[in-house]
Amino acid sequence: MIFKKLDEIEMKYIEIEQKMSDPEIIANKEKFRNLSKHFSELSHMVEKYRRYKKAVKAKEDSQALLDNPAEDSEIKELAQQELEVNEVLMEKLEHELKLLLLPKNPNDQKNVILEIRGGTGGDEASLFAGELFRMYTRYAENHRWKTEILSSSPTGVGGFKEIIILISGSEVYSHLKYEGGVHRVQRVPVTEASGRIHTSAVTVAVLPEAEEVDVEIDANDLKIDVYRSSGPGGQSVNTTDSAVRITHLPTGIVISCQDEKSQHKNKSKGLKVLRSRLLKMKEEEQHEKIAAERKAMVSTGDRSAKIRTYNFPQGRVTDHRIGLTLHKLDRILLGDLDELIQNLITHYQTEALKIMAA
Repeated sequence: MIFKKLDEIEMKYIEIEQKMSDPEIIANKEKFRNLSKHFSELSHMVEKYRRYKKAVKAKEDSQALLDNPAEDSEIKELAQQELEVNEVLMEKLEHELKLLLLPKNPNDQKNVILEIRGGTGGDEASLFAGELFRMYTRYAENHRWKTEILSSSPTGVGGFKEIIILISGSEVYSHLKYEGGVHRVQRVPVTEASGRIHTSAVTVAVLPEAEEVDVEIDANDLKIDVYRSSGPGGQSVNTTDSAVRITHLPTGIVISCQDEKSQHKNKSKGLKVLRSRLLKMKEEEQHEKIAAERKAMVSTGDRSAKIRTYNFPQGRVTDHRIGLTLHKLDRILLGDLDELIQNLITHYQTEALKIMAA
């Protein structure tokens, strides 16, 4: 099944390659550009498939030498070594080809709007929301992605009730899409003098950034209010009505932005968040069963609906979905998330391969 599909892809690749040398197509810039894009998308898979077929041929040649009674023992020993090397290579390439054949998530190339909110735990939850914000911004820096705060509600103790950031770069959503859920923290709160370990929770939502072409917003569906921005304790941050509250009337979604001094910039950021939430809602309708489970898990902020626990006394982080525990809490909070995220990607790819095989 898989190899029949790969043969078809290789034939398509050869067909596109031939078309791209046609003078008429070369003269048509748009058609040539579209073919070049398709050719580029297929080239990695075809190159890997050709390596696989080469390894199959080399293995068959080695087997032929082993089966030939006229060959001496030294030749057969070398043939056996070659056969084993190519068997390992074939297994590796077959696995990689299966991964390449998995359906692509159309959002994997998109930027991400990350929403972090303090859940159960009061001040301690808001402080940990701030730590998760710094963890993800450092992870973004490690990958040379850009971050921009779209909206924030700081607390008087130095944390956040809520903070929303835009992370822009290459394949951001493909890396962060499994971070959505309830993140639980276990530690002695910095806000208390007693030595008792408390458990608090923070919710993280990961939304692919929506472009205007993805979600069309009718201006008549919006109610826009402006007001004077305020900081912790309600004090006025500036003296003009620059803060913006956008209400999407059909869905009841409310977005507030006050981080910029310009009303226009706050409105622009608010619409960016609104578009992404509407895109997420649209996708959830298409994948109702899966989305309902995930949405329920994220929206409650309940400690029991956890995806990950950060245990400070033992210096460990546990991802409960894949049963992985890493004893490097300090490094993870400094943005060293690669091992954790790669294990999540591998787990969900393996699950997808099982479904594909079935």
